[in-house]
Amino acid sequence: MDLKLDGKTALVTGSSKGIGEAIAIALAAERATVVVHGRDRELAAEVASKIIANGGRAYVVIGDLTSEAEVDRLIHEAEQVAGAIDIVVNNAGGSGGSKEGWIDTTASSWASAYDRNVLAALRVTTRLLPQMQQAGWGRVVNISSLAAAMPPASAPDYSASKAAMNAMTSSMAKAVAAFGVTVNAVSPGTIHSAALDSRFREVARERGLAISDAPWQDVERNVLPMFAQVPMARVGRLEEIASAVAFLVSPIAGYITGVNLRVDGGLWPGL
Repeated sequence: MDLKLDGKTALVTGSSKGIGEAIAIALAAERATVVVHGRDRELAAEVASKIIANGGRAYVVIGDLTSEAEVDRLIHEAEQVAGAIDIVVNNAGGSGGSKEGWIDTTASSWASAYDRNVLAALRVTTRLLPQMQQAGWGRVVNISSLAAAMPPASAPDYSASKAAMNAMTSSMAKAVAAFGVTVNAVSPGTIHSAALDSRFREVARERGLAISDAPWQDVERNVLPMFAQVPMARVGRLEEIASAVAFLVSPIAGYITGVNLRVDGGLWPGL
């Protein structure tokens, strides 16, 4: 299916690796011009090079999204090289490696999680919304997490920040819908990232469930039930998250807004 993204320009934050990289590559494959963002220029440039090598159009901007000044600068740079931004995918953020529980969690870790997830997305989006409204077309997708709706006992700062991102998505969608701008969230479940692969293999070795170089399918089958009861009995792929985002930012999804699309293999318990 042609998603009709030719001529559109997308800024994907946190796209130097992982989910963000997969999204950037998917949008470029649909002929969108993509601005790859990260903190490490070398990693971001590698992603842009992959896109260009496959016939796509890509540029790189670097900056810390917790800094107002850096956000201003990187958006200015993006617009200078790629033109007006039609699409923003707020993927940067994450847990920051937090393993705190309710006994040792701190207010500062909550403030940090909120800053790098919610406020980072807010800083970027509010700078781009006016031109989208003026153009009468725009797309915003916030990468949330299933943890917002099904929070585990650990890392409560992360789950709470993603729940706030979902609320922000819903409110913003209502505010800009009449201007031709849609705002949606995508909530990944358990996804096969490099970190997850490493963790699953570590658990498999520790418990004698698989050898270190076992095929991924063997590791997945034995270890996944220890982490999550996914009805599809497998983890999701990065490309599956990217495809969901590509659809939501496309013109053919123009009547979908304020949605939190869960991509979780059926893990969510109901509608």
